[in-house]
Amino acid sequence: MTSNKLRIGIIGAGRIGKVHSETLAFRLPDAIPLAIADVNLDAASEVAERCHIPRVLRDHADILKDPEVDAVLICSPTETHADLIISAARAGKHIFCEKPIDHSLSKIDLALQAVKQARVKLQIGFNRRFDTNFARVHNAVTSGELGTPHLMHIVSRDPAPPPLPYIRASGGIFLDMTIHDFDMARFLAGSEVESLYASGAVRIDKEIEKAGDLDTAVIVLHFKNGMIGTIDNSRQAVYGYDQRVEILGSKGAIATENRFPNQVTLSTGSSIQRDLPLNFFMDRYAESFESELSAFVQAVLHDKPVPVTGQDGRAATVMALAARKSVELRRPVQLEEVGHSAP
Repeated sequence: MTSNKLRIGIIGAGRIGKVHSETLAFRLPDAIPLAIADVNLDAASEVAERCHIPRVLRDHADILKDPEVDAVLICSPTETHADLIISAARAGKHIFCEKPIDHSLSKIDLALQAVKQARVKLQIGFNRRFDTNFARVHNAVTSGELGTPHLMHIVSRDPAPPPLPYIRASGGIFLDMTIHDFDMARFLAGSEVESLYASGAVRIDKEIEKAGDLDTAVIVLHFKNGMIGTIDNSRQAVYGYDQRVEILGSKGAIATENRFPNQVTLSTGSSIQRDLPLNFFMDRYAESFESELSAFVQAVLHDKPVPVTGQDGRAATVMALAARKSVELRRPVQLEEVGHSAP
């Protein structure tokens, strides 16, 4: 490092690229967004103007060969992630990459090998780990506060399905949506999953079925520490963005509820009411997006381990592929059936 601030190049000016650019520009004093690249130059220019990013590029290669850039944020479509990780590692850049690394374990392994050989840092964007509520649940389990963990239930439901073109390219609900819950399950349990059973259906929109995907799913997880977990997913919860967790242990239980725009409860002679939960993940997890980038910046500046590794990204992908296989075969799947050991 040649500066006391981390100089960052951003690859991708879409929805998440905008969020991360604003965080770097306005909320992380130890970071400097130096350049942004996107094939849509207008989109990149718009973000750059709002966030005072001095360099706007069409080709990400110009960021990777820039000696002033210390690290890159990969916010481009999933199918580009693994190749960009490899290129960035070979260029000697530290890397923050949005999930998933790839839909293919072989490509993930190539990317992780490149990172290992280059001795750069790689953090994967599983932002929910940085939510203060979920972090408290994690601490209750790993500290022994709950005793021996017995049961876990994760509820993760979106307010509405994404556009059909997105669904067609997403890799399916398990690799796109549930992958966050798979990572949360490992994180909260403090244990790896041995096997899982997944069941899915199309209950919301038949066009999703035509696109080859599901919109409703339940997954049962068996952990190496003996805990049993369930995840329930829906692409449509009409009341808002539904994100809850409960864990039962031998000494008690811990649970998180949804976040609301306010804490007001209205009580009348006919009903007790409150406002609906926050309706968009950008609102629900605004603080966690900032916290995960702050952790990455500090890890690079002070040469500390990143809190969410490439191996964490790989493990969640193995679980997603196992869930897809379980639905296809209609039986439980051992994770070792899907993915060999990581390199």
